[in-house]
This record gives sequence, C-alpha cells and structure tokens, in this order.
Amino acid sequence: MARKSRKPVIGITISNHKSKIMRFFDWLAVWRAGGKAVFLAPGRAYPSEYLDGLIIGGGDDIGAELYGSEINMDVRIDPERDALEMELLRCIADKDVPVLGICRGAQMMNVFYGGTLYSDIRGMPREKTNIRTVLARKIVTLEPGTKVRAVFGLETVRVNSLHHQAVDKVGNGITVSGHDRGDFVQALERADKRFFIGVQWHPELLVFDTRQQALFRHMIEAARDGEKLDSTCLGGP
Repeated sequence: MARKSRKPVIGITISNHKSKIMRFFDWLAVWRAGGKAVFLAPGRAYPSEYLDGLIIGGGDDIGAELYGSEINMDVRIDPERDALEMELLRCIADKDVPVLGICRGAQMMNVFYGGTLYSDIRGMPREKTNIRTVLARKIVTLEPGTKVRAVFGLETVRVNSLHHQAVDKVGNGITVSGHDRGDFVQALERADKRFFIGVQWHPELLVFDTRQQALFRHMIEAARDGEKLDSTCLGGP
C-alpha cells in the first residue's frame, strides 16, 4: 500500500481570547483543504518544529502606532499579537512560504510592507457600500491577471464583511487585486511570491462556497513543496 503523503503544517495566528467556534472554522478550512492546522498565539509554546504555510487570521484591530496613525480609543487592539505577526512576517520575508491573510491578516500584510490603514471607516462617505454581514452579500471586483482572479476564475465574487479598518496607502511591492463598490481594497497580493494573498473578508465562514474554499486549497498545494518556516525564528525548539 502506498504511503500517504504528509499533510502540510499550517500555522494560524489567533488571539488568546478567540472563541472556540471561530477557531473551529479556521481549523475546518485547513483540514478540508488537506492541511494540518496549528494555532499560534502570543505567549504560547511554539506548536511545531516548522511550518509549511501561514495564515494570519482575523481578529482585533491593528495598533495605529504600527502605521503612523492616531490612536483610536474606541477599538480593541492586541499589541502582543501585533508583535507576533510582524515577527512571523519578518521571518518569511526572504523565503517563499505561502501566506494567506484573512481580514485583519490582509491589513497586517500591508502594514508590514510599509502600507497604512484607515483606522475606522465608519462615517466615511464611501462606508455606505460596506455591508456588515457574515453572509456573502458584498460584491468584490477582481483585477485581471492577478493570482486572486486565477484562484476564483471570476471577475466578481460575493463575500461577507466584518471589518471597519481598511487598507489606505498600499505597501511596497503589494498589488491591489480586488476592490468593492466603495473602492476599498478587498484583496491584495505580491507578484514575487508563489502564494502571498490577503483578503478583507472571511472565506473560512463561507463553508458551502467551493470557490471561497479554493483559497485554502491553492495555499495547501503551494505549501506541499515550498520553503518552510523553522521554529527557531521565534525561539522555538
């Protein structure tokens, strides 16, 4: 009997207070795509000797000091998680480890490369296009020739929307690959990486949408034969 191929190990960043239900959706998306999910949270022991891929997950707002904006006292931040994710991105900056950013994760990818964010789009004239819903109701246009467009195979997709921060200035080397009707950035990527994609929505919650789940399948495939992130980067074993 042929030996089964090893499942790629995918690290998923989370906060220490993320609910078990939301963690389940993260785990399920990776498992369905053929990977093994391990969770990375501030202050916790590194759960694996290496990672084949990284998902920077959704969650609290990113600290405004990381992108030179004014601090908003009305939002919840997680400085320890910010530091963890920035360090992970530094570790893979010169590697070709597949990375998927989800909501906050896409914003962090942009900030790492010198981009900025709108700290709170609520009240902006364009905000009226930002439907807040876990259902796939918002329309996103995907740019031709981009990796995101290739994953979906469509010009437009319907997505959910739970964010109130958004990409403002685009980071160095980042390509905007999708936007909504209010012209807010909804997808970004790097052309010099095999898989470095961030989406402003939550594909892990759209469990019955096969095109949304394709994001995870493409990531897992890229992780099967790509470079690895060694745990020594973060002081692991």
